[in-house]
Amino acid sequence: MPPPPTALITDPTAIAGTLTAIIAALFWVSGVARIQRLFEVIPVVLLAYFLPTIATAVRLIPPQSPAYDWITQYMLTLALFLLMVTVDLRSVVRLGPMALIMMLAGSLGIMIGAPLVLILFGPALPPDAWKGIAALAGSWIGGSANMVAVAESVGTPDALFGPMIIVDTIVGYGWMAILLFLSAWQSRFDRWNHARTGAIEETNRHLAELDAHRVPLDLRSTGLIVLGGFAAATLAVAIGQRLPELGNPKIISHTTWTVLLVVTVGLILSLTPMRRLEERGASRIGYAALYLMMAAIGAQADLRAVLEAPVFLLVGVVWIGIHVGTLLIVARLIRAPLFFVATGSMANVGGTASAPVVATMYHPAMAPVGLLMAVLGYVVGTYAGLGLAWFLGQIAT
Repeated sequence: MPPPPTALITDPTAIAGTLTAIIAALFWVSGVARIQRLFEVIPVVLLAYFLPTIATAVRLIPPQSPAYDWITQYMLTLALFLLMVTVDLRSVVRLGPMALIMMLAGSLGIMIGAPLVLILFGPALPPDAWKGIAALAGSWIGGSANMVAVAESVGTPDALFGPMIIVDTIVGYGWMAILLFLSAWQSRFDRWNHARTGAIEETNRHLAELDAHRVPLDLRSTGLIVLGGFAAATLAVAIGQRLPELGNPKIISHTTWTVLLVVTVGLILSLTPMRRLEERGASRIGYAALYLMMAAIGAQADLRAVLEAPVFLLVGVVWIGIHVGTLLIVARLIRAPLFFVATGSMANVGGTASAPVVATMYHPAMAPVGLLMAVLGYVVGTYAGLGLAWFLGQIAT
């Protein structure tokens, strides 16, 4: 049998440059006015994953390389650190109680649904499907960064991560479309629920105004964000590698320790003047690192994994149904308006990119509420995702 064909590009540095070029091209094309609508249907993050997968399939780059391990480890750590440092925790705390309750109810629905779908669909899923479900739970509580953090912590195989990306996109954006449609029915829902609509104005009054002041990125700020962030990421990786792995099945890995370190230290630093680095665009650099990391993961994926997506799509639909049911029960108990149901849901499932859009469709002036509810998801997503991963591992064994 002849040996498999080698890739055109095999040098680790050249592979990293190729992935960087793919992401840069995506960022450029997504800003072209004529085709911007395409990226409303197909999000950039999905293409950042699948274009490298195609590059591997056509043998432009290899399916395995030390470059992928390095990028995944350090770009994840850098992205999490920059995203946590720029969190405005004080503004999150000032959200009204109803907003906080509904956001956490959405997280609870995801956490309840995960073990239920694993038990319900377990016979039709691969033996290690719990690792894929754990990764998706990380995304549906805290976003893409937390999805990868949980996946790396529990060792989610590439064959499972691909279908999870598909479920995250199709089911998540499908549910977002339904929420946008339901915005026309919010008055009827609020009357049926005897909703306390005054809570929306109360939340708006107590909402700290987001710092929208942006200043140009100068050399000093670039050094602090990029070099300082990378130094923090390197230190966290070094410490995490020296801490013991725990759990059976393993949940607290070296990567887990690294993630917990950067998230916790980043949140603490967000209470200091370092949070003002967001004025220079620190979180945007964090997102760029996140997209490069997604590209490195996608390059290791197998396109055949997509064939398993139909089963996982059904898992995702049932799971979202449990999430929605939990939100509706809590909304009925506290008489929450449909606005908080929709925004609390999308703050979990969609994150910072989608929650403000949904919030704006219901109340044009309330986009900051959606954003801050999603930021809260970033804060709790890593901790809740890792705890849920441990529980799913216990069920699977």
